Amino acid sequence: MNTLSQAVDRLYRQIRPTLVKYGEQLCRHRPWLRNVLLHGDRTADLIKHKIAVLVPQVIRPEPRSLFIAITADCNFACKGCHYGRDFMHGYQLSLDVVLRVLDDAKEAGFSRIRFYGGEPLAHKDLPKMIKHANELGLKHWITTNGLLLRKQIDALYDSGAREISLGYYGGSASVYDAYVQREGAHRIVEKGVAYTREKYGDTVNLNLAWVLMQPTCNLEAIDELWRFAEKYRLPIGVNLIQYSLPYFLQSHDPKWESEALGFAETDRARINAVVADLIQRRERNMELLPQPVMTLRSIPDWLIKGPAMKVPCMSRRLIWVGADGTVQMCYVTFKLGNLHKNRLRDMLFTDAHRQAARDAYNLDCPNCNCSYDSRVMAHGQSRKAYSGHL
Repeated sequence: MNTLSQAVDRLYRQIRPTLVKYGEQLCRHRPWLRNVLLHGDRTADLIKHKIAVLVPQVIRPEPRSLFIAITADCNFACKGCHYGRDFMHGYQLSLDVVLRVLDDAKEAGFSRIRFYGGEPLAHKDLPKMIKHANELGLKHWITTNGLLLRKQIDALYDSGAREISLGYYGGSASVYDAYVQREGAHRIVEKGVAYTREKYGDTVNLNLAWVLMQPTCNLEAIDELWRFAEKYRLPIGVNLIQYSLPYFLQSHDPKWESEALGFAETDRARINAVVADLIQRRERNMELLPQPVMTLRSIPDWLIKGPAMKVPCMSRRLIWVGADGTVQMCYVTFKLGNLHKNRLRDMLFTDAHRQAARDAYNLDCPNCNCSYDSRVMAHGQSRKAYSGHL
């Protein structure tokens, strides 16, 4: 079976770049075809997860998304985050290293590249990285806090950046500034968003990666979030406060309680009210909140149960690169090597990579809530559980 698995991995590695290339060409002007393929992909995941109960070997590496933390430097001091302070402090990837990673990603057939950090706009070579990704035909996006957006959007746009996700921590401007611990930060970010929309319109796909945590878990915060999103046409993705990422406060850290970020069973009614409000707003404007309803309904359990949520992980489709060159199969664990010692292409589809894919599926890991929405969509029992009402 191991020999068969290796053969399947070799075949996947050989044909995926071609499939990605021609798939993108076919879907470029056919949105309906993209939806058909997405539905087929999700159906295949559901079938695979059922088979894996009896035949674990069907779970194997399927690297599609490459997340590159190009720098650990950050110009915020968010209450829940260690970046820019004691997580990989002072580290960043050189331009040459990132260009080689992008070359390997193209060769391996990765579908999407995420440039983030830390704060990626703090890296002087980001426009050159974006340009190289475009030259290779790699789809990509930037995750930024937006503080430098007004200063850098022109150079980024000229390099080919067209998709930017803003980490968003409001609620109100005061809640936002308090969390990032920088007075006037929300005002600066909003100026950058306004300038980008005014100059580039919808040619730049701006969206909000909104974080649901104690300070933002109330209906007033949802009102403020919605007004901001509507004003600047910013689709919302609901991100959940973390409890296991190495650069976030941990649930066993005393500051977790003192900063009042996480949740307990006593918060369920309040979370339910927020989720119900989001679902109602989605029904009125699905473009502003495109996330499937069943994944929204799963949010209270993810926030309260934490690692007790038994939904198979999909990180077999992810490769994470840290600012110090570390390569892992996910944000938290499953280390595969370091870019300062080996090329990315030499770390893919190894025995360690295959084992990591199976361990992630089996939740033999800290079991974070990363990609909770895609995990729910790929898990039959979860789809059934969250197809009803709160």
